[in-house]
Amino acid sequence: MTGPVLIVDDSLTVRMDLQEALEAAGLTCVARATIESARAAIATGAFVAVLLDVLLPDGDGIELLRELRADPATADLPVLMLSTEAEVSDRVRGMRTGADDYVGKPYDRGYVVSRVEELLRRRRSAAADARPLVLVIDDSATFREHFRQTLRGAGYRVLLAPTGEDGLRSVAAARPDAVVVDAHLPDIDGMAVIRRLKLDAALRRTPCLLLTAADAAHFEVVALEAGADMFLNKGEPVAVILSRLEAMLRGVGPAATAGPELSSLFGPKRVLAVDDSPSYLQELGARIRQNGYEVILASSGEEALTLLAAQHVDCVLLDLIMPGMSGQDTCRRIKNTLAWRDIPLIMLTACEDSDTMVSAFNAGADDYIVKSSDFELVHARLRAQIRRKYFEDENRRVREELAEKAREAVEARAAQRLAQTRAALSAELERANKELEAFSYSVSHDLQAPLRTITAFGDILARDHAATLDADGAYLLGAIRGAAGRMGQLIEDLLRLAKVSRGEIGREPVDLSALVAEIAAGLRERDAGREVVFDIQEGVTAACDRQLMRAALENLIGNAWKYSSRKPRATIAFSASGPGEDGEATIYTVRDDGAGFDPTQVDRIFAPFQRLHSATEFEGTGVGLATTQRIIHRHGGRIWAEGAVGEGAAFHFTLRSPLGAEASEAPAETPAA
Repeated sequence: MTGPVLIVDDSLTVRMDLQEALEAAGLTCVARATIESARAAIATGAFVAVLLDVLLPDGDGIELLRELRADPATADLPVLMLSTEAEVSDRVRGMRTGADDYVGKPYDRGYVVSRVEELLRRRRSAAADARPLVLVIDDSATFREHFRQTLRGAGYRVLLAPTGEDGLRSVAAARPDAVVVDAHLPDIDGMAVIRRLKLDAALRRTPCLLLTAADAAHFEVVALEAGADMFLNKGEPVAVILSRLEAMLRGVGPAATAGPELSSLFGPKRVLAVDDSPSYLQELGARIRQNGYEVILASSGEEALTLLAAQHVDCVLLDLIMPGMSGQDTCRRIKNTLAWRDIPLIMLTACEDSDTMVSAFNAGADDYIVKSSDFELVHARLRAQIRRKYFEDENRRVREELAEKAREAVEARAAQRLAQTRAALSAELERANKELEAFSYSVSHDLQAPLRTITAFGDILARDHAATLDADGAYLLGAIRGAAGRMGQLIEDLLRLAKVSRGEIGREPVDLSALVAEIAAGLRERDAGREVVFDIQEGVTAACDRQLMRAALENLIGNAWKYSSRKPRATIAFSASGPGEDGEATIYTVRDDGAGFDPTQVDRIFAPFQRLHSATEFEGTGVGLATTQRIIHRHGGRIWAEGAVGEGAAFHFTLRSPLGAEASEAPAETPAA
């Protein structure tokens, strides 16, 4: 991600100061003094971020922000607002309009640079530039610039920092791929920088190369014990330094930058200071700002709550005694709000008695400081509270990760046990089904022999001895023959049901329309006295097993013929619809206008031996639709019925594409009528 940062401010001093600070960090800048000139610059150039003042000579900076957010080309452009700290309403308005951050004037240069680097880092993950980013921390401007040119020539992106504190803020904001730090720095030495990085959960995996001009033999051991990944003398040839840097990056791999979402203890921090005394508030803000913090000033508890609703802060410094909403009431409001309750809050007061201190802690304060001119104590307590909050968050995150891993492990074990149980049950069910099918086939087959004997002797009696039978004997013989016929039909249906559950099914293109027409012709030939109209859609085909599909359609068309037999002129229709644009399966339908059925009984309609009409109304065994359902399921489809008493019935079914896997016996959910 390349391009300049646009600075829009009417103060020449501010423009020059920010440009100098950002360019020292390796960023290029374009500065403008008015909204109109900023619009022209945005129209002609591509910027990576905008620093925008609110009060400009030719308009309102927040209105320009609104324009940027409304334009798709700049809607995602990071914007950091700048304004005088006194205008609380401007800060709230800017954040609600879409500013990514808001910094009050006077500002800390290091804080502004860190915030810009962090905003750019958030965008960099989606950028095409994958070159490694190296942060160089060295107090020598000559060495920094020389090393930057060397690294750029080797294909690296480079950030620069002149001090250890600046370097810590930069590494927290920019999350570089590697850090090169001088051992001797004016504020904290290079080994202290590395030790702090290695204690930070968000930064500890960043590889660090320590450079020094010293030639002490023991220095490398000390540096490595401090946490440095490599140690080099500045006097080494450039090629050696570059090769060691490349080896260090190659050794840690991409996991070194894992977890950039974690906050860093050294990242830019924002403090909300609340006090009704303007002089003390200004002095407090100025002294805290000197330590690299962004400070928001509020003169009342009401203002503090308004600012917290608009912008996140890392700590609150709160005066205890204020007109209107007191410090205690403000503290309670903050600690009782879910989004704010974990923000460290330090109570400031001129009262030194123990009762006041106890009441402050009872209100929810995390610390208590008696006001004095010792602002170093305030800074120390402030850092301690931010550090405490950071480690609490880190511990909470670790606990949550451990809990999540434990939960995943429990779920994995449960899923494994469930899968094993399912596999065992499936195997047992498959075995039982096979045994049941074999038993059904065997029984049905074995029953045929004695049944044939009964039928044969019944036929002989009816043919040869009918004259010797009285009326009761003839009636009983007729009952025996009728029962034998019904039993024969039931055995035949059971054998067919068993047969369709066994063996492999074939797939071939079948003209279903022609198949239905053949079945219809057979029914007409068998019962020529009926008047039935067949409405058969032409050209309906499917890839299926021809013999099984014939059996299924014979059952469906046969049922339609049977249950419409009491109508003087019946209609039976066969049609297909789909497939739809969303890829849904073709739906085939057999419809009649016969007796129909009670829709509340639809769940029973495909169960074996379940009949919705008595044998005196319509003959049958209750096995045909169960056989049809089994055939459809074996084709990977589903079947369902719709109907109403006296209004006919419709049976719909689908067939899975032959490209799909062979369906199991378990069907998809069948919708009720």
